[in-house]
Amino acid sequence: MQWPRPHGRGMNAMAGVYISWPFCAQKCTYCNFASGVFPRELEGRYLERLRRELRDWEWPWVAETVYLGGGTPGSMAAEALEGVLSEVRGRPWKEATLEAAPGWIAREQVQAWRRCGINRVSLGVQSFVERELRRTGRKHTAEGVARDVALLLSEGIGEINLDLIAGLPGQTEAGWRESLDWIERLAPPHVSVYMLEVDDDSNLGHELLLGGVRYGARDVPGEEQIADFYEEAVERLAGMGLARYEISNFARPGSESLHNLKYWKREPYVGFGADAHSFDGRLRWQNVETPQEYVQAEQIRCETTEAHGDEEKFFVGLRLMTGVQVADEDEARYGEAIGRFVGDGLLVRDGDVVKLTNRGVLLSNEVFAAFVD
Repeated sequence: MQWPRPHGRGMNAMAGVYISWPFCAQKCTYCNFASGVFPRELEGRYLERLRRELRDWEWPWVAETVYLGGGTPGSMAAEALEGVLSEVRGRPWKEATLEAAPGWIAREQVQAWRRCGINRVSLGVQSFVERELRRTGRKHTAEGVARDVALLLSEGIGEINLDLIAGLPGQTEAGWRESLDWIERLAPPHVSVYMLEVDDDSNLGHELLLGGVRYGARDVPGEEQIADFYEEAVERLAGMGLARYEISNFARPGSESLHNLKYWKREPYVGFGADAHSFDGRLRWQNVETPQEYVQAEQIRCETTEAHGDEEKFFVGLRLMTGVQVADEDEARYGEAIGRFVGDGLLVRDGDVVKLTNRGVLLSNEVFAAFVD
């Protein structure tokens, strides 16, 4: 199997590994990932192909971080998870994250995760309000999430992330505050807050674009209310000691996601499995999208492109609250746009560093677009 080889800083850096497990018990209405409910038979074939892809990769470095996403990799059998991770060099990794669905976690699973090297778990909570959850297809409860967190802590996994989504159908101000109250009660070291994405890749997003009513589309809060939810979360989480370090991510000092920071800092990472993306410091490539294509394709890598470092430096780097350092060549190319956004109150400049303002975060897509030719 022919792969791009690392270039530039990718040759010397400690890289991240992303592993895609696209299998779910149900497809949530808001989900726009290449995941879903697939035949059990496909899962076995996918596992075999995934291990082969990992085995065939010519490892030019030892992995620093590992991230298993999906899908619901937390549902993998212990033997399957161990088999996959046995193909990744570098254990014990500095950080190894597993995404899991709350309400389905057993002690034996967590113990198996620990044995495999997992030291961080991300729970896709999205909401603690039952009526909001049921409308999206989620089946857990707030009390179930609390039990999961307690179980993880009791088994020695203290690095826990809880996801929330602002903008779910039927979400109200009172419901949003209830979810934030639960976050405060559980006191996780990391929280992700996403504003609902509206695109054709999710059932709910597609219905919203069509102006329809299915999947609770007519009860989705308006953009201003979603922005208010987000801003309230920023304030509440700061009061809990969770600082916003990236547009959607909040952490106590030292609990930031090391793997995800590689994406935003444009450090090397390699993705394995369906729809997985990779970056070696110069080239970007991705695998075929669906698990069916992945197990059948002779060549699973479907696209390789040259990364545009000068553009990506801004539209990726500005997601971080530390901002981006403006070099002389950046000034020549983007100085006018930077000055305009500073004047509009979307960016703030401190010497040669520019950052998004609070208002700029809410209008970040408008800012990012200016740095893409």
